[in-house]
Amino acid sequence: MSFIFSVIATFTVPEQIGISTNSMLWLLPLVASIAIVYKATKMPKIRAGHFIKEVTVLFGSIIVFMLIAALVLYVFAWFVTE
Repeated sequence: MSFIFSVIATFTVPEQIGISTNSMLWLLPLVASIAIVYKATKMPKIRAGHFIKEVTVLFGSIIVFMLIAALVLYVFAWFVTE
């Protein structure tokens, strides 16, 4: 019984990932899972080729948007601190 409580207790503390370059690679599986689940729930008919294409486009657009947002925030922070 204490094993179950210890497993449940691990969900009360967030995982420490950090801000290194390697830790930012954890973003890719998260974005991929979001794109897959979103397209699986929104597409009326799921055909393999079309589904993979749609997921890839959504995955790429999310990554590009996040890169542009990061660049804009970096430039804004640079202007504020200089």
